[in-house]
Amino acid sequence: MNSSHRIYAMSVASVYVHYVTKVERKGRNTDELNEVIRWLTGYSQAELEGHLADKTTFEAFFAQAPALNPNRPLIKGVICGVRIEEIEDPLMREIRYMDKLVDELAKGRPMEKILRA
Repeated sequence: MNSSHRIYAMSVASVYVHYVTKVERKGRNTDELNEVIRWLTGYSQAELEGHLADKTTFEAFFAQAPALNPNRPLIKGVICGVRIEEIEDPLMREIRYMDKLVDELAKGRPMEKILRA
């Protein structure tokens, strides 16, 4: 594990609660949030819930993802002051893709645009 990034060892569940708060505050819901995460990773709803319950780390969550969406490189922009396209570390890029999708959901972007339809 790359110990230089604390987030790799953090559980997805510990951040997921903040994602839920963020999207609900902006009038979106957990079903939409889960849809976005499933689109990105290929997990079923049951698998996603299992990883949240098991407190799976970000590193394991992305390593075990059944089908990372081939359209995820279409997710572009700046997150935490860094252009996603310029992130070299593959795991960090996956985490930032997820952050960006959550941001777009919270900003009221239509689902078909978020899911790069």
